Amino acid sequence: MSTCDRCGAQFGCAMADGTAGPCWCTELPPVVAVPDPDGAAACWCPACLKKHIEAQKTSPAEAGRD
Repeated sequence: MSTCDRCGAQFGCAMADGTAGPCWCTELPPVVAVPDPDGAAACWCPACLKKHIEAQKTSPAEAGRD
């Protein structure tokens, strides 16, 4: 299990968990890179990533404040 860097929720990540097949996030549009505050790979849960993508689509200047 992975922990969302944004909200702390637990979720499954195929890459981190070492499971076969692509991760759930590969089915989302590649419209935004996940912000990385610490220089390490950041992973967000499905809810946070979807919310960020929607905010980016509607108002790129506001997306960092969602």
